[in-house]
Amino acid sequence: MDVGLFIALLNPTIALALGAAFLVLWSYQRHRPYLAVLGASYSVSAGGFLFQYFTLPFGMALTKLVSNLCFTFAGSCLVGAIVARYGRKVPFAAIGTLMVGGLVAFCWFMFVQPDLTWRIYAMNFAFGGLGLLAAAELRPVRNNGPTEMILFVLSLMSAVNFFVRTIIIVAIHGPFTSYDGFYGSSYWTTALLSHALLSLLIALCLFTAAALDVMKALKTETYTDPLSGLLNRRGFEERAAHLLQRCAAARFPVALVLADLDHFKLLNDVHGHAAGDRVIADFAAKLRTAAGARGVAGRVGGEEFAVLLPLTDLGAARLFAEAIRVLYSAGGVDGLPPGTRVTASFGVAARTGEEGLEPLMRRADEALYKAKKNGRDSVRLSYERPEAAFVAESYKAS
Repeated sequence: MDVGLFIALLNPTIALALGAAFLVLWSYQRHRPYLAVLGASYSVSAGGFLFQYFTLPFGMALTKLVSNLCFTFAGSCLVGAIVARYGRKVPFAAIGTLMVGGLVAFCWFMFVQPDLTWRIYAMNFAFGGLGLLAAAELRPVRNNGPTEMILFVLSLMSAVNFFVRTIIIVAIHGPFTSYDGFYGSSYWTTALLSHALLSLLIALCLFTAAALDVMKALKTETYTDPLSGLLNRRGFEERAAHLLQRCAAARFPVALVLADLDHFKLLNDVHGHAAGDRVIADFAAKLRTAAGARGVAGRVGGEEFAVLLPLTDLGAARLFAEAIRVLYSAGGVDGLPPGTRVTASFGVAARTGEEGLEPLMRRADEALYKAKKNGRDSVRLSYERPEAAFVAESYKAS
């Protein structure tokens, strides 16, 4: 096979393979539209490279315009997808300005004042600007993980490739006056090879990011209760144990609040399980809002909830529980008949020393049992000392 033809087909083949891979990945993850945009970007860029090498029936000039339109679309989609992947607002105005500016300059030096060298500058500088724009958008998130940092570096490398490589090659081997011999020039060869390398690296990084998204989603499903949106028992115990370790190291106070919805079985029997689900979701939403970002909240049983509160002593935890109790008992729940009152009981225990999660929960559960036994819709406290401390002091006394 002719070496020039092989090089010419290298980028379209890579681009089509990557585009197909992203589209297949999107077909399994429809809730991540940036994957479809990446698939479109790589697929359309394949056409851009083919139209550089093969001339369409309507002539060379229009074929080159179509080719650069493909590159423009592909570059815009790539940057937009990368920015959207990290939850940032896509800078459509900046992307549009760069791409339209590059295409206008290209058309001027193609149809008004023909000059191949300036056409090269126009499009390469526009794409270099896209690389800098992507790097600027990734800069705030570049320290969030390895994929963010790698994409940030690759964006800068792309910008340097389009700016510096173009200027150096044109200065050494240019100016280019026609397409005769252009596709065998050092400029075109370095352009194809650098694009192939950067495309593969960016795609591999984005595939890794997508895989991490899937792993994060699976972990979230493993540790999250789907009805309430809170941590399930497994997730709560793991997060709470970690928080207890941190608070013990820093000597911060910690308190645990257990809550149980009153007469929940009767509510289910009278109003149906759908109503019961709404009650659980409503209570969980109030609990999550009250706990904030610092507290660890979970649904640890059918109608039982737990909140571990750092930097909180017994008195502050009691106020927290009372506030939730009053707020919940005073309001109605959507889907229940007007006037239907739903209440909850609470047990509160404060940690002393390095008490573990299990004894802390046992003491809070005993306080909750007292609240349920004494009429419900109330808060009871555990004034007992942790078992570990009690045993240690008994040992010393003996």
